[in-house]
Amino acid sequence: MTAITNPAIPLAPARPRLLRPPGVYRPQDDTWMLANALRDSGMPRGARVLDLCTGTGALAVTAARHGAASVIAADISRLALATVWANARLRGLPIRPLRGSAAAATRTGPFDVVLANPPYVPCPVPASGAARAWDAGPDGRVVLDEICALAASLVAPGGYLLMVHSAVAGPEKSLAQLREAGTTPAVVAARSLPFGPVMRARAGFLEAVGLITAGQRHEELVVIRADRP
Repeated sequence: MTAITNPAIPLAPARPRLLRPPGVYRPQDDTWMLANALRDSGMPRGARVLDLCTGTGALAVTAARHGAASVIAADISRLALATVWANARLRGLPIRPLRGSAAAATRTGPFDVVLANPPYVPCPVPASGAARAWDAGPDGRVVLDEICALAASLVAPGGYLLMVHSAVAGPEKSLAQLREAGTTPAVVAARSLPFGPVMRARAGFLEAVGLITAGQRHEELVVIRADRP
């Protein structure tokens, strides 16, 4: 893995209180790692921001509060988009929900800053229902691969992508794909954490396919930054 250029990013101290109905992904450690990376990224005031796989809109709210002129919050879940709309409305923030994937978001870009906390948990069967917020195919890369391939279409010249995912899903692959897409990527934060409930339940499958070692019950989360020249 590429050397970490900023390894000591702590969990975010300020976490907005958000509406979160059942069925919408709850902001977790990966969310707050990415929020901290955004705060430390030097985002210019007035930036146009895209938040992919937005869930409750936690990252969209963070971007808007830190000076973004406009934020598009994209998700495939109608319930998530209704939640984002409500959370933005309550705060009077310039956030617009968009239903769709990264490919759909290219039609409204490019953006100065792209944020992505996509599904990345490997699973043996196609995701369905609420599990679409975390399950991402046998290697955890169904959504990651799409975002990496489209990075140059999503990010404006001089802008950057910030994306978080587990090392189980292969950061090296993300870095290679982002380089192939014409960006300059690097791991800017990493944090080792015990498995949460989903990963614990999936541990047998992950061991069987060689994605974790026998008995491993922790994962490393990484934040990747990819700058577009």
